[in-house]
Amino acid sequence: MIVLITGTSQGIGKAIAELFLREGHTVIGIDRQVQSIEHEAYTHYVCDVRDIEKLPVTEDIEILVNNAGTQNEADIDINLKALIGITERYGVQPNIKSVLNIGSASAHTGAEFPEYCASKGGILAYTKNVAMRIAKYGATCNSLDPGGVLTPLNECVMTDPRLWAQIMEETPLKRWATPEEIAEWAYFLTVTNKFCTGQSILVDGGEAINYHFVWKD
Repeated sequence: MIVLITGTSQGIGKAIAELFLREGHTVIGIDRQVQSIEHEAYTHYVCDVRDIEKLPVTEDIEILVNNAGTQNEADIDINLKALIGITERYGVQPNIKSVLNIGSASAHTGAEFPEYCASKGGILAYTKNVAMRIAKYGATCNSLDPGGVLTPLNECVMTDPRLWAQIMEETPLKRWATPEEIAEWAYFLTVTNKFCTGQSILVDGGEAINYHFVWKD
């Protein structure tokens, strides 16, 4: 299938793209950063997801994964408004099989920066809206909401022994997920899954049981 993934240069998005490529899919990546994946079935566009006019023109997308996001930097514009723009352009159309929005456990707990929580919370409602509109195509739309993931975005706490110890106290499984683990969930929800739709799947190692946010000053 033809898969469009945003935010593919690192972290979760890169892991998702690499998994789809290993499984034989054609992947189109959009990211503000330069290409970091070399594969004959991968096409990379350097573009800000907010620049709708500059996005690639294609009508053949079968799976859309909205992964691009930021933290404490125009959160509403990038995490929510751009996600809506991407989805309306590529996801709400007859060829679509599945749309997956990468949300956050913070959408469920509110335990993070205000605009970040609001942006991810908006994704929950928008996911249900899209699920209703693309159901006529037999397609699904869900959000995948990770807790802590070992990505460059989180390095400032991952490398701080004191804060990391506090975070592990709030995480029942005493570890964070790898990007590859989140990619497996993404693949399941978009390729294997055919009936679950309009849902927000929380994958956080039990973090939401405690919902105490720990971060660097």
